[in-house]
Amino acid sequence: MPEVSVVAYFADDPSRTYQVVQWLPVLDLVHQKHPVGIVVRDPESATVLRARTTLPVLLAPSFPELNALYAELDADVVLYCNNSILNFQSLIGGRSLHAHINHGESDKQSMASNNAKAYDRVFVAGEAAVRRHAAGLLDFDSRRLVRTGRPQLDLHPASVLAPSARRTVLYAPTWEGDADYNDYTSLDTIGAAIVRAVLGVPDVRLVYKPHPKVATSPKPTVVEAHHEILTLVAEAARREPDAAHEAILTGDILAIIPDCDAMFTDVSSVGLDWLYLRTDRPIFVTDRHHDAERLRREVPVSRCADVIDEVDVADLTALISARLEHDEHHLARVAMRHYYFDDLQIGESTVRFLDAVAELVELRGRLLGSSPADDGSAITA
Repeated sequence: MPEVSVVAYFADDPSRTYQVVQWLPVLDLVHQKHPVGIVVRDPESATVLRARTTLPVLLAPSFPELNALYAELDADVVLYCNNSILNFQSLIGGRSLHAHINHGESDKQSMASNNAKAYDRVFVAGEAAVRRHAAGLLDFDSRRLVRTGRPQLDLHPASVLAPSARRTVLYAPTWEGDADYNDYTSLDTIGAAIVRAVLGVPDVRLVYKPHPKVATSPKPTVVEAHHEILTLVAEAARREPDAAHEAILTGDILAIIPDCDAMFTDVSSVGLDWLYLRTDRPIFVTDRHHDAERLRREVPVSRCADVIDEVDVADLTALISARLEHDEHHLARVAMRHYYFDDLQIGESTVRFLDAVAELVELRGRLLGSSPADDGSAITA
Protein backbone atom coordinates (compact mmCIF):
# COMPACT_ATOMS: atom_id res chain seq x y z
CA MET A 1 0.00 0.00 0.00
CA PRO A 2 1.50 3.38 -1.00
CA GLU A 3 2.01 6.14 1.54
CA VAL A 4 -0.85 8.62 1.08
CA SER A 5 -1.28 11.92 2.86
CA VAL A 6 -3.85 13.44 0.50
CA VAL A 7 -6.70 11.46 -1.09
CA ALA A 8 -8.43 12.70 -4.22
CA TYR A 9 -11.79 10.94 -4.02
CA PHE A 10 -13.87 10.19 -7.12
CA ALA A 11 -16.93 7.97 -6.94
CA ASP A 12 -18.58 8.27 -10.36
CA ASP A 13 -18.52 6.43 -13.68
CA PRO A 14 -16.13 7.10 -16.58
CA SER A 15 -18.46 9.65 -18.23
CA ARG A 16 -17.59 12.05 -15.40
CA THR A 17 -13.87 11.38 -15.11
CA TYR A 18 -13.23 14.71 -16.85
CA GLN A 19 -14.03 16.25 -13.46
CA VAL A 20 -10.97 14.70 -11.82
CA VAL A 21 -8.75 14.51 -14.93
CA GLN A 22 -8.51 18.31 -15.00
CA TRP A 23 -7.04 18.17 -11.50
CA LEU A 24 -4.29 15.64 -12.29
CA PRO A 25 -1.51 18.14 -13.12
CA VAL A 26 -2.31 20.08 -9.94
CA LEU A 27 -2.37 16.89 -7.88
CA ASP A 28 1.06 16.07 -9.28
CA LEU A 29 2.29 19.31 -7.71
CA VAL A 30 0.63 18.47 -4.38
CA HIS A 31 2.28 15.03 -4.55
CA GLN A 32 5.74 16.60 -4.48
CA LYS A 33 5.21 17.53 -0.82
CA HIS A 34 2.26 15.47 0.33
CA PRO A 35 1.87 11.99 -1.24
CA VAL A 36 -1.39 11.77 -3.19
CA GLY A 37 -3.57 8.78 -3.91
CA ILE A 38 -6.72 8.75 -6.03
CA VAL A 39 -9.52 6.68 -4.52
CA VAL A 40 -12.24 5.56 -6.93
CA ARG A 41 -15.34 3.41 -6.57
CA ASP A 42 -15.94 2.36 -10.18
CA PRO A 43 -13.56 -0.17 -11.83
CA GLU A 44 -13.94 1.41 -15.29
CA SER A 45 -13.11 4.83 -13.89
CA ALA A 46 -10.02 3.31 -12.30
CA THR A 47 -8.94 2.03 -15.72
CA VAL A 48 -9.45 5.45 -17.32
CA LEU A 49 -7.49 7.26 -14.62
CA ARG A 50 -4.62 4.76 -14.50
CA ALA A 51 -4.05 5.52 -18.17
CA ARG A 52 -3.86 9.25 -17.42
CA THR A 53 -1.66 9.49 -14.33
CA THR A 54 1.28 7.96 -12.53
CA LEU A 55 -0.33 8.71 -9.17
CA PRO A 56 -1.61 5.59 -7.40
CA VAL A 57 -5.25 4.86 -8.25
CA LEU A 58 -6.88 2.79 -5.50
CA LEU A 59 -10.16 0.98 -6.06
CA ALA A 60 -12.74 0.46 -3.31
CA PRO A 61 -16.07 -0.49 -4.90
CA SER A 62 -18.00 -1.34 -1.73
CA PHE A 63 -18.50 0.67 1.44
CA PRO A 64 -16.71 -1.92 3.62
CA GLU A 65 -13.76 -1.87 1.20
CA LEU A 66 -13.68 1.92 1.38
CA ASN A 67 -13.65 1.87 5.17
CA ALA A 68 -10.86 -0.70 5.21
CA LEU A 69 -8.83 1.30 2.70
CA TYR A 70 -9.21 4.53 4.66
CA ALA A 71 -8.20 2.78 7.88
CA GLU A 72 -5.03 1.56 6.19
CA LEU A 73 -4.21 4.87 4.47
CA ASP A 74 -4.92 7.11 7.47
CA ALA A 75 -4.82 10.12 5.14
CA ASP A 76 -4.61 13.68 6.40
CA VAL A 77 -6.91 15.26 3.83
CA VAL A 78 -9.58 14.06 1.40
CA LEU A 79 -10.37 16.23 -1.64
CA TYR A 80 -13.65 16.09 -3.57
CA CYS A 81 -14.06 17.38 -7.13
CA ASN A 82 -17.86 16.98 -7.31
CA ASN A 83 -20.97 16.42 -5.20
CA SER A 84 -21.58 12.75 -5.95
CA ILE A 85 -24.06 11.13 -3.60
CA LEU A 86 -21.32 8.59 -2.80
CA ASN A 87 -19.20 11.38 -1.31
CA PHE A 88 -21.19 10.87 1.86
CA GLN A 89 -19.78 7.38 2.31
CA SER A 90 -16.31 8.91 2.25
CA LEU A 91 -17.29 11.74 4.60
CA ILE A 92 -18.03 9.23 7.35
CA GLY A 93 -14.28 9.12 7.94
CA GLY A 94 -13.89 11.43 10.92
CA ARG A 95 -10.10 11.16 11.31
CA SER A 96 -9.32 13.07 8.11
CA LEU A 97 -10.15 16.62 7.06
CA HIS A 98 -12.43 16.90 4.04
CA ALA A 99 -12.24 19.69 1.45
CA HIS A 100 -14.45 20.27 -1.58
CA ILE A 101 -12.49 21.62 -4.55
CA ASN A 102 -15.11 21.25 -7.32
CA HIS A 103 -14.19 20.99 -11.02
CA GLY A 104 -14.58 24.56 -12.19
CA GLU A 105 -15.91 27.97 -11.25
CA SER A 106 -19.33 28.87 -12.64
CA ASP A 107 -22.62 30.53 -11.81
CA LYS A 108 -24.68 27.38 -12.17
CA GLN A 109 -27.10 26.91 -9.31
CA SER A 110 -25.40 23.65 -8.35
CA MET A 111 -22.21 25.54 -7.47
CA ALA A 112 -23.63 26.65 -4.10
CA SER A 113 -25.68 23.88 -2.51
CA ASN A 114 -26.22 22.58 1.00
CA ASN A 115 -23.69 19.88 0.19
CA ALA A 116 -21.08 22.50 1.06
CA LYS A 117 -22.04 22.17 4.74
CA ALA A 118 -20.74 18.61 4.80
CA TYR A 119 -17.09 19.55 4.21
CA ASP A 120 -14.54 21.00 6.60
CA ARG A 121 -13.43 23.42 3.89
CA VAL A 122 -14.76 24.51 0.51
CA PHE A 123 -12.15 25.85 -1.88
CA VAL A 124 -13.58 28.61 -4.08
CA ALA A 125 -12.18 30.91 -6.75
CA GLY A 126 -12.87 34.34 -5.25
CA GLU A 127 -15.39 36.96 -4.19
CA ALA A 128 -18.15 35.90 -6.59
CA ALA A 129 -18.17 32.38 -5.14
CA VAL A 130 -18.20 33.70 -1.58
CA ARG A 131 -21.25 35.84 -2.35
CA ARG A 132 -22.90 32.95 -4.20
CA HIS A 133 -22.74 30.79 -1.09
CA ALA A 134 -23.90 33.61 1.19
CA ALA A 135 -26.90 34.37 -1.03
CA GLY A 136 -27.85 30.78 -1.79
CA LEU A 137 -27.51 29.02 1.57
CA LEU A 138 -29.19 29.50 4.93
CA ASP A 139 -27.06 29.43 8.08
CA PHE A 140 -23.85 28.62 6.23
CA ASP A 141 -20.56 29.25 8.02
CA SER A 142 -18.62 31.26 5.45
CA ARG A 143 -15.41 30.66 7.41
CA ARG A 144 -15.29 27.26 5.67
CA LEU A 145 -14.65 28.99 2.35
CA VAL A 146 -11.02 29.22 1.23
CA ARG A 147 -10.20 31.41 -1.77
CA THR A 148 -7.75 29.53 -3.95
CA GLY A 149 -8.48 30.84 -7.44
CA ARG A 150 -8.52 28.19 -10.16
CA PRO A 151 -5.15 26.42 -10.36
CA GLN A 152 -5.90 24.78 -13.72
CA LEU A 153 -5.75 28.22 -15.31
CA ASP A 154 -2.07 28.43 -14.38
CA LEU A 155 -1.28 25.49 -16.64
CA HIS A 156 -0.09 25.87 -20.20
CA PRO A 157 -1.35 22.85 -22.18
CA ALA A 158 0.02 22.49 -25.67
CA SER A 159 -2.18 24.08 -28.31
CA VAL A 160 -4.36 21.73 -30.34
CA LEU A 161 -5.31 24.27 -33.01
CA ALA A 162 -3.30 24.70 -36.17
CA PRO A 163 -2.03 28.26 -36.73
CA SER A 164 -4.41 30.34 -38.83
CA ALA A 165 -4.45 33.81 -40.32
CA ARG A 166 -8.19 33.83 -39.72
CA ARG A 167 -9.86 35.05 -36.56
CA THR A 168 -11.11 32.06 -34.57
CA VAL A 169 -14.54 31.99 -32.92
CA LEU A 170 -15.16 29.23 -30.39
CA TYR A 171 -18.60 27.80 -29.64
CA ALA A 172 -18.38 25.85 -26.35
CA PRO A 173 -21.86 24.90 -25.09
CA THR A 174 -22.49 23.10 -21.84
CA TRP A 175 -24.67 20.00 -21.34
CA GLU A 176 -28.23 19.94 -19.98
CA GLY A 177 -27.30 19.11 -16.39
CA ASP A 178 -28.87 16.62 -14.03
CA ALA A 179 -32.07 18.59 -13.45
CA ASP A 180 -34.16 21.27 -15.13
CA TYR A 181 -33.00 23.98 -12.72
CA ASN A 182 -29.40 23.28 -13.77
CA ASP A 183 -30.08 23.20 -17.53
CA TYR A 184 -28.24 26.03 -19.24
CA THR A 185 -27.38 24.47 -22.60
CA SER A 186 -28.00 26.45 -25.77
CA LEU A 187 -27.56 23.43 -28.00
CA ASP A 188 -31.19 22.45 -28.47
CA THR A 189 -32.50 26.01 -28.62
CA ILE A 190 -30.14 28.23 -30.65
CA GLY A 191 -27.00 26.14 -31.10
CA ALA A 192 -27.26 25.57 -34.84
CA ALA A 193 -28.25 29.20 -35.41
CA ILE A 194 -25.13 30.37 -33.57
CA VAL A 195 -22.98 28.15 -35.77
CA ARG A 196 -24.62 29.43 -38.95
CA ALA A 197 -24.10 33.02 -37.80
CA VAL A 198 -20.41 32.45 -37.06
CA LEU A 199 -19.88 30.74 -40.40
CA GLY A 200 -21.41 33.79 -42.07
CA VAL A 201 -18.67 36.11 -40.80
CA PRO A 202 -15.95 36.70 -43.40
CA ASP A 203 -12.43 35.56 -42.63
CA VAL A 204 -13.42 33.57 -39.51
CA ARG A 205 -12.59 30.03 -38.44
CA LEU A 206 -15.22 28.25 -36.34
CA VAL A 207 -14.21 25.79 -33.62
CA TYR A 208 -16.95 23.74 -31.96
CA LYS A 209 -16.01 22.27 -28.56
CA PRO A 210 -19.02 20.96 -26.62
CA HIS A 211 -19.06 19.77 -23.02
CA PRO A 212 -17.79 16.16 -22.74
CA LYS A 213 -21.23 14.85 -21.73
CA VAL A 214 -23.02 16.26 -24.79
CA ALA A 215 -22.10 13.31 -27.00
CA THR A 216 -23.71 10.84 -24.57
CA SER A 217 -26.69 12.99 -23.59
CA PRO A 218 -29.95 11.07 -22.97
CA LYS A 219 -31.91 14.12 -24.19
CA PRO A 220 -32.86 13.57 -27.87
CA THR A 221 -33.07 17.28 -28.71
CA VAL A 222 -29.53 17.86 -27.45
CA VAL A 223 -28.16 14.91 -29.42
CA GLU A 224 -29.99 16.01 -32.56
CA ALA A 225 -28.65 19.56 -32.26
CA HIS A 226 -25.13 18.25 -31.64
CA HIS A 227 -25.24 16.13 -34.80
CA GLU A 228 -26.72 18.99 -36.82
CA ILE A 229 -23.80 21.19 -35.77
CA LEU A 230 -21.28 18.49 -36.61
CA THR A 231 -22.84 18.34 -40.09
CA LEU A 232 -22.70 22.13 -40.46
CA VAL A 233 -19.03 22.20 -39.47
CA ALA A 234 -18.14 19.33 -41.81
CA GLU A 235 -19.94 20.97 -44.72
CA ALA A 236 -18.24 24.30 -44.05
CA ALA A 237 -14.86 22.57 -43.90
CA ARG A 238 -15.53 21.00 -47.32
CA ARG A 239 -16.60 24.34 -48.81
CA GLU A 240 -13.61 26.20 -47.37
CA PRO A 241 -10.76 23.72 -46.90
CA ASP A 242 -8.34 26.54 -46.11
CA ALA A 243 -10.54 27.88 -43.29
CA ALA A 244 -9.81 24.92 -40.97
CA HIS A 245 -13.27 24.91 -39.41
CA GLU A 246 -13.17 22.17 -36.79
CA ALA A 247 -15.19 20.20 -34.24
CA ILE A 248 -13.11 19.01 -31.28
CA LEU A 249 -14.96 16.51 -29.11
CA THR A 250 -12.26 15.41 -26.68
CA GLY A 251 -9.36 16.94 -24.83
CA ASP A 252 -8.78 20.01 -22.71
CA ILE A 253 -10.62 23.19 -23.68
CA LEU A 254 -7.85 25.14 -21.95
CA ALA A 255 -5.64 24.04 -24.85
CA ILE A 256 -8.06 25.77 -27.25
CA ILE A 257 -9.08 29.02 -25.53
CA PRO A 258 -5.70 30.82 -25.80
CA ASP A 259 -5.79 30.65 -29.62
CA CYS A 260 -9.33 32.02 -30.02
CA ASP A 261 -10.51 35.58 -30.65
CA ALA A 262 -14.11 35.34 -29.40
CA MET A 263 -16.31 32.76 -27.74
CA PHE A 264 -19.95 31.76 -27.45
CA THR A 265 -20.82 29.77 -24.37
CA ASP A 266 -23.57 29.12 -21.85
CA VAL A 267 -23.65 29.59 -18.09
CA SER A 268 -20.73 27.32 -17.23
CA SER A 269 -17.14 27.28 -16.04
CA VAL A 270 -15.92 27.76 -19.61
CA GLY A 271 -17.12 31.36 -19.68
CA LEU A 272 -15.17 32.17 -16.53
CA ASP A 273 -12.07 30.38 -17.82
CA TRP A 274 -12.32 32.69 -20.83
CA LEU A 275 -12.76 35.71 -18.56
CA TYR A 276 -9.51 34.80 -16.77
CA LEU A 277 -7.41 33.79 -19.77
CA ARG A 278 -8.83 36.01 -22.54
CA THR A 279 -9.98 39.10 -20.68
CA ASP A 280 -9.14 41.21 -23.72
CA ARG A 281 -11.35 39.25 -26.13
CA PRO A 282 -15.17 39.35 -26.54
CA ILE A 283 -17.51 36.75 -25.11
CA PHE A 284 -21.14 35.96 -25.91
CA VAL A 285 -23.25 34.31 -23.18
CA THR A 286 -26.51 32.55 -24.02
CA ASP A 287 -29.72 32.87 -22.03
CA ARG A 288 -31.79 29.72 -22.40
CA HIS A 289 -34.44 30.95 -19.98
CA HIS A 290 -35.08 34.31 -21.67
CA ASP A 291 -34.80 36.13 -18.35
CA ALA A 292 -32.31 38.96 -18.71
CA GLU A 293 -32.91 40.37 -15.23
CA ARG A 294 -32.28 37.00 -13.57
CA LEU A 295 -29.19 36.44 -15.71
CA ARG A 296 -27.68 39.81 -14.77
CA ARG A 297 -28.40 39.10 -11.10
CA GLU A 298 -27.23 35.47 -10.90
CA VAL A 299 -24.56 35.41 -13.63
CA PRO A 300 -22.40 38.52 -13.21
CA VAL A 301 -20.19 37.66 -16.20
CA SER A 302 -23.23 38.37 -18.38
CA ARG A 303 -22.84 42.06 -17.47
CA CYS A 304 -19.61 42.24 -19.46
CA ALA A 305 -20.77 40.16 -22.43
CA ASP A 306 -23.29 40.21 -25.23
CA VAL A 307 -26.25 38.10 -24.09
CA ILE A 308 -27.86 35.94 -26.75
CA ASP A 309 -31.32 34.43 -26.30
CA GLU A 310 -33.19 34.57 -29.59
CA VAL A 311 -31.21 34.43 -32.80
CA ASP A 312 -31.70 36.21 -36.07
CA VAL A 313 -28.73 34.78 -37.96
CA ALA A 314 -28.14 37.88 -40.07
CA ASP A 315 -28.22 40.20 -37.04
CA LEU A 316 -25.96 37.89 -35.03
CA THR A 317 -23.46 37.67 -37.89
CA ALA A 318 -23.33 41.44 -37.96
CA LEU A 319 -22.89 41.61 -34.17
CA ILE A 320 -20.01 39.12 -34.25
CA SER A 321 -18.29 41.16 -36.97
CA ALA A 322 -18.78 44.33 -34.96
CA ARG A 323 -17.35 42.84 -31.75
CA LEU A 324 -14.31 41.47 -33.53
CA GLU A 325 -13.62 44.99 -34.77
CA HIS A 326 -14.67 46.93 -31.66
CA ASP A 327 -14.97 45.21 -28.28
CA GLU A 328 -16.97 47.63 -26.17
CA HIS A 329 -17.13 45.33 -23.10
CA HIS A 330 -13.37 45.06 -22.56
CA LEU A 331 -13.07 47.35 -19.55
CA ALA A 332 -16.09 45.76 -17.90
CA ARG A 333 -14.44 42.34 -18.23
CA VAL A 334 -11.28 43.59 -16.54
CA ALA A 335 -13.33 44.60 -13.50
CA MET A 336 -15.35 41.39 -13.58
CA ARG A 337 -12.22 39.25 -13.68
CA HIS A 338 -11.22 40.81 -10.37
CA TYR A 339 -14.65 40.02 -8.92
CA TYR A 340 -14.42 36.32 -9.82
CA PHE A 341 -10.70 35.70 -9.29
CA ASP A 342 -9.48 38.29 -6.76
CA ASP A 343 -7.15 39.76 -9.38
CA LEU A 344 -4.92 36.69 -9.22
CA GLN A 345 -2.22 36.51 -11.85
CA ILE A 346 -0.92 33.41 -13.62
CA GLY A 347 0.74 31.12 -11.07
CA GLU A 348 -0.82 32.62 -7.95
CA SER A 349 -3.83 30.28 -7.84
CA THR A 350 -1.51 27.29 -7.68
CA VAL A 351 0.41 28.81 -4.79
CA ARG A 352 -2.83 29.47 -2.90
CA PHE A 353 -4.11 25.95 -3.54
CA LEU A 354 -0.90 24.23 -2.46
CA ASP A 355 -0.76 26.41 0.65
CA ALA A 356 -4.40 25.61 1.49
CA VAL A 357 -3.79 21.86 1.24
CA ALA A 358 -0.60 22.15 3.31
CA GLU A 359 -2.48 24.10 5.99
CA LEU A 360 -5.07 21.31 6.25
CA VAL A 361 -2.35 18.65 6.52
CA GLU A 362 -0.73 20.65 9.30
CA LEU A 363 -4.07 21.30 11.02
CA ARG A 364 -4.94 17.61 11.03
CA GLY A 365 -1.60 16.86 12.66
CA ARG A 366 -2.22 19.44 15.36
CA LEU A 367 -5.77 18.22 15.98
CA LEU A 368 -4.65 14.61 16.35
CA GLY A 369 -1.74 15.65 18.51
CA SER A 370 -4.11 17.26 20.98
CA SER A 371 -6.66 14.45 20.83
CA PRO A 372 -7.27 12.52 24.08
CA ALA A 373 -7.36 9.36 22.01
CA ASP A 374 -3.68 9.85 21.18
CA ASP A 375 -2.24 10.95 24.53
CA GLY A 376 -3.12 7.91 26.60
CA SER A 377 -5.84 9.68 28.58
CA ALA A 378 -8.87 8.30 26.73
CA ILE A 379 -11.63 6.90 28.90
CA THR A 380 -12.15 3.18 28.43
CA ALA A 381 -15.26 1.18 29.24
